[in-house]
Amino acid sequence: MMRLTIVVPVLDEAAAVAATMAALQPLRAQGHEVVVVDGGSRDGTLGIARPLADRALVAPRGRAAQMNAGARAATGDVLVFLHADTLLPAGAAAAVAGAVAGGARWGRFDVTISGRPRVLRVVAAMMNLRSRLTGIATGDQAIFVERALFEAAGGFAEIPLMEDIALSKALKRRSGRPACLRERVTTSGRRWETHGPWRTIVTMWRLRLSYALGADPARLARRYR
Repeated sequence: MMRLTIVVPVLDEAAAVAATMAALQPLRAQGHEVVVVDGGSRDGTLGIARPLADRALVAPRGRAAQMNAGARAATGDVLVFLHADTLLPAGAAAAVAGAVAGGARWGRFDVTISGRPRVLRVVAAMMNLRSRLTGIATGDQAIFVERALFEAAGGFAEIPLMEDIALSKALKRRSGRPACLRERVTTSGRRWETHGPWRTIVTMWRLRLSYALGADPARLARRYR
């Protein structure tokens, strides 16, 4: 049986991590592995997550570095990188297994964004469509990849922003376009609600365009924050 390792990078996610980890317990019961990697939380995140994980690690702060640390500790055949405020669908393991059986070596899920603004439905639809057209997956879509392919691609570039874009490009060069699963992960709309949906949309498009044109990810990260 194909075995998943779900890698969850966390940093001060006490308010969200319990729900994310609870949703992963059926997968653990099926024999899949959950690895949490903390980047130095000060709000008790690791204490909440540790009892609900197979392994709980501490790594240097930075989502890419934390996910790479989780991948090094993984024992599963396929890695799934899951944000701390994102929930996998109930049939996630079967969906990934089906994609791999069909020849895919990496891929991602469609995404739904939770939140009150109706425009978030449009944002999610555009994210999913853009991903299908470009073959680029984002972290919100729960990227999955065969562990051997991930290692061959060099893992995540340890840059402060756009690490998911960089990995997608590396995986495309080695193995072609991703499997785009119709099953949906649900990610929090808190970023859009906090800063305003339209402002966030414009900001993200500007950052992605700047990155595509060669801008320094560290400078983009400062703008993002």
